Amino acid sequence: MRLDLSLYLVTDRELCAGSGLEETVVAAVRGGVTLVQLRDKHASDAELVDQAHRLKAALSGSGVPLIINDRLEVALAAGADGLHLGQDDGDVAEARAALGPEAILGLSVQTHDQLARLDPAALDYLGLGPVFATPSKHDHATPLGFDGLAVLVAESPLPSVAIGGLKAEHLAATHRAGAHGLAVISAICGSPDPEAAARAFARPPRH
Repeated sequence: MRLDLSLYLVTDRELCAGSGLEETVVAAVRGGVTLVQLRDKHASDAELVDQAHRLKAALSGSGVPLIINDRLEVALAAGADGLHLGQDDGDVAEARAALGPEAILGLSVQTHDQLARLDPAALDYLGLGPVFATPSKHDHATPLGFDGLAVLVAESPLPSVAIGGLKAEHLAATHRAGAHGLAVISAICGSPDPEAAARAFARPPRH
């Protein structure tokens, strides 16, 4: 599947509870979401596999890939399109070997040292951040701000998506920093109208 990082939705079951997870994702894709990551730190593997199957069915025909946060075994069991790893969530080389060459594999990066240590040949993209502090992750690294984001983007050997407290009003600054897109959770999952929330992130015309 084509990798388009423009608008990357990371799910949150609690924030999506009002509309339902699948309904929120489908609406957000109608609004322009280009990649969906299923993230649920509290669900069991079995629950997550079941949810992934339902999301895969809901996304069928949309061309939007579904990737799993952190859990390699879930990604494999669900037949997901890929996996996203944090720095402490598994070995990138092992994940690539298990997933095969066609799967999408991403890695979260917060520092220059982490960038220097990664193997770009095993990865497809990097998640850079947090740009701002975010309530969805309490143990996050020191926020980068847009200046710090721009420095990491410039050093990155791979396409990058910015993450961490981003809203539609941050779109232009994120693109000025050089990132290929934004990853969002609450700005879409926490909205009563996920489709409209996603449309608010429509990329401005290039000048």
